[in-house]
Amino acid sequence: MLLRLPYLAVSSVFAFIRLLPMSAAAKDIEILTLRHQLAVLQRQIDRPRVTRADRAFLRS
Repeated sequence: MLLRLPYLAVSSVFAFIRLLPMSAAAKDIEILTLRHQLAVLQRQIDRPRVTRADRAFLRS
């Protein structure tokens, strides 16, 4: 837990440095790739089953 914050900070800095020399087209391609990956992962998630009791609780 103690090393988590420095690790996240260092990895964010390296991710930012990696993006600096990229062209706009390369960034757009990466964004499209990540959006597609997210769409595929979202299709794999089953939706939770909602019962009548759940619906009654959510409506009130």
